[in-house]
Amino acid sequence: MKIRNLNWAVRTFVLSIFLSIFFSVVSQSLFPTLPAFLSLFVIIFFMVFASIFDMIGVAVTSTSLENLEKYSSSKGFATAKKLCQSREKVSSFCGDVVGDICGILSGAGGVSLVLAMHIQEAGLYFLATCFVSSLIAGLTIFDKAVLKGYAVENCEKVVLATGKVIEFSFADFVKSLIKNRKKKKQDKNNTAKSAHNKKVLKKESDLNNRTKNV
Repeated sequence: MKIRNLNWAVRTFVLSIFLSIFFSVVSQSLFPTLPAFLSLFVIIFFMVFASIFDMIGVAVTSTSLENLEKYSSSKGFATAKKLCQSREKVSSFCGDVVGDICGILSGAGGVSLVLAMHIQEAGLYFLATCFVSSLIAGLTIFDKAVLKGYAVENCEKVVLATGKVIEFSFADFVKSLIKNRKKKKQDKNNTAKSAHNKKVLKKESDLNNRTKNV
C-alpha cells in the first residue's frame, strides 16, 4: 500500500511539473496581451474552477462508502463509489494538482490585469500588483472555505453530482440533441397533421351544410 502511494506521489509530482511548465508558458505568452475585461474573466474563472475542484476533493474524502450505499439506485453512483475508493488520489489531484495550476493561471491573470491598467509610475505599479495579488488570494481562500463547508455537510450529494457529470459523456450529449431534434420534428409533424385534419373536417362540415340547404 505504501509503495502504491509513493508511486502515485511520484506520478503526481511529474504531472504537476509538466502541467505547471506548460500553463506557465501559455500564461506568460498570452495573458500580458489580454484586455482588462478578459483578464478579469480569467481570474474569476480559475478561482471558481479551483474552488469547485477543492470542494470535490473534500467531499470525496468526507464521504463514507456505507452512507453512499443509500444512493445505490441513483444515477452516478457507480462513478461516485469509484471516486471514494480512490479518495487519496482524487483528493490529491483536485486539491493539489488542479489547485496549484489554477493558482498559477489566476496569478498570471492578475498580472495581466495590472498591465492592462497601463500604470507608468513604478511605485504605484508595485502597489497595484500587491493589491490585486492579495485580493485574488483572499477571494480564493474565501471561496474554498465556503465550498469546503458545503462539501462537508453535503458530501454524498456533491460526490453523486460529480459522478453524474463524469458519466454524462459527449456521446450522451449528442444522443440527447438528436432525441430532442426528433421530438421537435415529430411535434411539428403532429401539429401539421392536426391543422390538416381540422381543414378537412371544416370542408366536410361546409359541404354537409350546403347539401342540407339544397
